[in-house]
Amino acid sequence: MTENGATIVVDNVSKWFGNVVAVNEISLEISPGITGLLGPNGAGKTTLLHMMTGLSATSRGNVTVLGRPVRGDTNLYRQIGVMTEHQAVYDFYTGREFVELSARMHKLDDVSQAAEKAIESVRMTDAMDRRLSTYSRGMRQRMRLAATLVHDPPVLVLDEPLNGTDPRQRLEFHDLARRLAAEGRTIIVSSHILEEVETLADNIVLMVSGKLAASGDFRSIRALLDDRPYRIRVTSTSPRALAGGLMNSEAVSSVAMEDNDSVLLLTDDLPTLQTQLPVIARDAGAVLQTVEPEDESLESVFTYIVER
Repeated sequence: MTENGATIVVDNVSKWFGNVVAVNEISLEISPGITGLLGPNGAGKTTLLHMMTGLSATSRGNVTVLGRPVRGDTNLYRQIGVMTEHQAVYDFYTGREFVELSARMHKLDDVSQAAEKAIESVRMTDAMDRRLSTYSRGMRQRMRLAATLVHDPPVLVLDEPLNGTDPRQRLEFHDLARRLAAEGRTIIVSSHILEEVETLADNIVLMVSGKLAASGDFRSIRALLDDRPYRIRVTSTSPRALAGGLMNSEAVSSVAMEDNDSVLLLTDDLPTLQTQLPVIARDAGAVLQTVEPEDESLESVFTYIVER
C-alpha cells in the first residue's frame, strides 16, 4: 500500500493488440472501499482489470498491487480474488465441490472449513450440496463469488457480479460488499447496471474508448461538468403560472412545459434557484409538490461524458 493509502496504482498504462489500442495512457489509484468501474462495451474495462490482476501484461506503464508489481507474482495473486464476467463453472460439481476446488488451488490448509465459510457468506448453504447444473443464473453468480472469497483476499476484482441476480440477491450482494469493505478490503466492481453502482460504490471510474473519462465520487464527477446546466423538474398546483414566474429569474436559463403539466427548467446556478424557487412559487400562487433533479443519477452523467 502506498503512503497515501492506495492499494492499486495504475501508472500511465496502455495496452494494444496489433494496431488496436484497448487502453490508452491511464493513471489512477484505488484505495480500500468499493470502486465502481463503468463504461460502454469496448471501453477497455475488462482489459484494464486483467492488467490490474496480472492476467495480462501492460504494453506500456506499470501496475502495482499492495505496493508490488502484479505481473508474475504468484504470492501476490493469493492476495487477490478475481471473479470474471463469464460464468465458467463445472456443472457436474456441487456448489461445495466447486468452492473447495478454488480453496485447493489456493493451497489452503482447511479446505472444507474455508469453503463452508465462504458459502455461508453468500447465503448459499442450503443449496451447496446440489449440482451446479440445477442452479439458476443468480445462484451460480453467488457460488462463483463464494469461490472468489474462499481464500479471504484483501483485494477483490468483480467483473459484472450482478449479472443474473434478482433484486433480493442484489441487496444481499450490496450488504456483503459493504461488510467486506468495512473490513478494510479493496473491492472493484465492473458493471453496466449504473444505478446499482451509484448506490454501492464509494468511488467511480469512468472509461470511454480506452481512456479515463473521469474518476472520483459521483458528486465530484458531476461538479466537473460545469458546462452542462442542471435539469430540474418541478410539479405544482399551478404549473403555467409557476413557469411564467421562473422565466423572470436570472438563475433559470430555460423553462419548458411538459405533457404531464410539470415544468422542466435548466439552471447554471443551482444554489440561487433553490433560494428563489419557493418565493417565485408563492408569488405565482402555486404550491410546490415535487422538485426533482433529472441529471443527478450516475446514468445521466455517464451518458453526457460518453456523448460529449
